[in-house]
Amino acid sequence: MLATLRCVIHRDLLLAMRQRSDVLTVLLFFVIVVSLFPLGVGPEPGLLRTIAPGVIWVAALLASMLALNRVFAADHADGTLEQMLLSATPLGLVVAAKVAAHWLVSGLPLVLLAPVLALQFDLPQAYFGVLVLSLLLGTPVLSLIGAIGAALTLGLRGGGALLALLVLPLYVPVLIIGAGAVEAMASGVGAQAHLLLLAAFLVVAAAFAPWVAAVALRISLE
Repeated sequence: MLATLRCVIHRDLLLAMRQRSDVLTVLLFFVIVVSLFPLGVGPEPGLLRTIAPGVIWVAALLASMLALNRVFAADHADGTLEQMLLSATPLGLVVAAKVAAHWLVSGLPLVLLAPVLALQFDLPQAYFGVLVLSLLLGTPVLSLIGAIGAALTLGLRGGGALLALLVLPLYVPVLIIGAGAVEAMASGVGAQAHLLLLAAFLVVAAAFAPWVAAVALRISLE
């Protein structure tokens, strides 16, 4: 079973590297959205430091949503998803492996780019660790929740708009807590509570979201 999961992750990563334009589109979207805010709000350092966590988190959320359609769409188009459904490996574990590969391609690069982009907002380097850790805990939750929406809208006409309507309300708590982690540290309260909540979200999402997405895939394929 573990060998199957490794094969799924390796296969999805290999396909992503062969379609680098899709990966670069997500990264460029993230960079452009974050970079436009300092140009739009002006060079006031205090204001830029205040809005930095929220801007970076909103941009990461939107960039993550941009890549959700690729989680299952290609496998559904070529019939691979049906073969996965009939395999001996539980579909929930296959979904978990696909979500992990999706995050490695579209989520982890956003986490690594965030400190570099935060320099545009004059964010103190002491806050970089909290920013990266909050994104490291929060972006997998976005991918796991998004996988449920991607499974529910698989094969539907206009599924992209419906997917956004489904997952955006579920993203709001993660967005508020993730962006609030840096703000809490800046105010002197400490970011531990926010990071623990994000870790709790990640544990719950990792435990349940793949199986919910698996049920949604079975319904969509029927």
